[in-house]
Amino acid sequence: MAFDSTSTYVATEPLKQAVDAAVILERPLLIKGEPGTGKTRLAEELAASMDTQLITWHIKSTTRATQGLYEYDAVSRLRDSQLGVEGVENVANYIKPGKLWEAFTADKRVVLLIDEVDKADIEFPNDLLQELDRMAFHVHETNEIISAQHRPIIVITSNNEKELPDAFLRRCFFHYIEFPDHETLQAIVDVHYPDIAPRLASEALQVFFELREAPGLKKKPSTSELVDWLKLLMADELALEALYQRDPSKALPPLAGALIKNEQDTQLLQRLAFMVRRQGR
Repeated sequence: MAFDSTSTYVATEPLKQAVDAAVILERPLLIKGEPGTGKTRLAEELAASMDTQLITWHIKSTTRATQGLYEYDAVSRLRDSQLGVEGVENVANYIKPGKLWEAFTADKRVVLLIDEVDKADIEFPNDLLQELDRMAFHVHETNEIISAQHRPIIVITSNNEKELPDAFLRRCFFHYIEFPDHETLQAIVDVHYPDIAPRLASEALQVFFELREAPGLKKKPSTSELVDWLKLLMADELALEALYQRDPSKALPPLAGALIKNEQDTQLLQRLAFMVRRQGR
């Protein structure tokens, strides 16, 4: 297969090559990049392009690797045995398959997304090494082996909240999604809003890149936030006019809450705008 851009997703050449390489090597594709650069969306579009199921495992700080395999509910079984519930002797009735189990036993090849792997404990990735290598795992309670009928395409995303173990990294194909340049971002805007006014797109992108280049910004606005901001501008004529008539010495563009998400950055931009006004006097 050869992954490509879709009608709703713009993939750069390096990203296309990374997807294809991971598929050929039969290794998990580890994707990093700024929040909002389309890491999770990549798995969704990959599954759609293959006309297959996307199985998503959202990782939290409390997630354990074994939950991706299966969970055995011993408490419910004990309770049911005390109540005389029928079928309690069959331990399989108390085993809940996890996301890897679902992916391994699917009727056809699926895309498995392990989303934000760096949120979990540092040992979490290492605890999955054997299962991802062998594409199989042992269910101790029933003494059965769950093997992949069709090897899933595995996409793993990380926001760099913590370092991942070297042993885990060695088993992945890695790609960092660079923040889109002006041309790529224009293509992304065109995909989302094919009928957008050229002037609006031009003005909005200029303001957007100016905000991202502001020195000292704690959280730079992301691609997804740009898309949200444009949607608001297209729906609000007053905000749109304010954008067109914007004074560069003013701190924030109209509807800036879609782009700037904390008070530190708001105060920083206000100070920078104040300095611009003083220099203009």
